[in-house]
Amino acid sequence: MNEDIQFILDNTKEQMEKALSHLESELVKVRAGKASPTMLESISVDYYGTRTPLNQVANVNTADARTLVVQPWEKAMLTPIEKAIMAANLGLNPQNDGVLIRILVPALTEERRRDLVKKAKAEAENGKVVLRTIRKEANEELKKLQKNGTPEDEVKSAETLVQTITDGYVIKCDKHLEVKEKEIMTV
Repeated sequence: MNEDIQFILDNTKEQMEKALSHLESELVKVRAGKASPTMLESISVDYYGTRTPLNQVANVNTADARTLVVQPWEKAMLTPIEKAIMAANLGLNPQNDGVLIRILVPALTEERRRDLVKKAKAEAENGKVVLRTIRKEANEELKKLQKNGTPEDEVKSAETLVQTITDGYVIKCDKHLEVKEKEIMTV
């Protein structure tokens, strides 16, 4: 196999690995009934006039499976953090005790669980779309090589390899979704 084809195959694997990592990070953000600091990752706080991510002005930890604890580095940030959590519309009710903020994560209803499964499925489908786009780009690169003189049989076998790689990553996407679905639906 020539170097150009090997480069395309390696690049395809690398891009698909990044797409899978992105999917994993998106699925982690989908709440699964237990408290997780990642639930608050999207929140930014007004820090002296500047929008700043919550994790840059406070420690966010889990006290137990149903409680998040936000401990600001400056006491003056308690109220702005509390307001930002309320404004994020996550269905969470922060409780400020003057030192830190406790957030009790409510148990998920059956309907909410189904909605979260739908969201997880949408994320997995987006991941698969990205994988198919990467496959398409790799195949286009292979076609260019064929026009520039690479033998057709080498290009065809490389396209088959690209499809095999893609199929493998689609299966990995499905497995991640399956695990997340079980996690969400487990009461």
